[in-house]
Amino acid sequence: MMLRVFFIAKVIFIVFTTGVIANAVVTTNEKKPIVITSQTLIADNKSNTAVFEGSVVAKTGDIIIYSDKMTVFYDNSQKNITKIYASGNVVAHKKERAIFSKEATYFGEEEKIVFTGEPRAVEGENIVTGTQIIYFLKDDRSIVEGSRVIFRNKKQVER
Repeated sequence: MMLRVFFIAKVIFIVFTTGVIANAVVTTNEKKPIVITSQTLIADNKSNTAVFEGSVVAKTGDIIIYSDKMTVFYDNSQKNITKIYASGNVVAHKKERAIFSKEATYFGEEEKIVFTGEPRAVEGENIVTGTQIIYFLKDDRSIVEGSRVIFRNKKQVER
C-alpha cells in the first residue's frame, strides 16, 4: 500500500513538473513546476486522471488558480498534462489581473484556458465580461465572446 501511494505521488510530481500552465510573460522554454494543494486527492492511474477537491489552489510561475474541484488529465507515456478542468468558484490570478468564472478548461496542446459560466476579467477598475473568455498563455492575449467592457478613466476617478 505504501509503495502504491509513493508511486502515485511520484507520477503526480512528474506530471505536474512539466509546467503546462507556462508563464505567459517568459518567452523561454523553461518549464515551471505546478504545485496543487487541496483537501482531498483521488488519483486514478488506469484513466490517467487526478481529481483534487476542496479549496483547490494551483500555482505555477506567477499564475494562481483557485477552484472547488480540479480534474487533471495526463498522458503517462509522454509525461505531460493534456487537460485540466476546474469547476466551482474558479479564479485565475496573475499580477493585478484576475478572471472569475464557474468553470475553466486548460488545453495543454494549445496552451490556452477557456473560461465559461459567466466569466469576468478584472484589471484594476476595468471589467470585461462575456459568454466565454479564451486566454492564450504563450501570447498573453484573450478572445472574449459576447463581450461587455467597462473602462474606468483614472482622471474621472481622481476628481
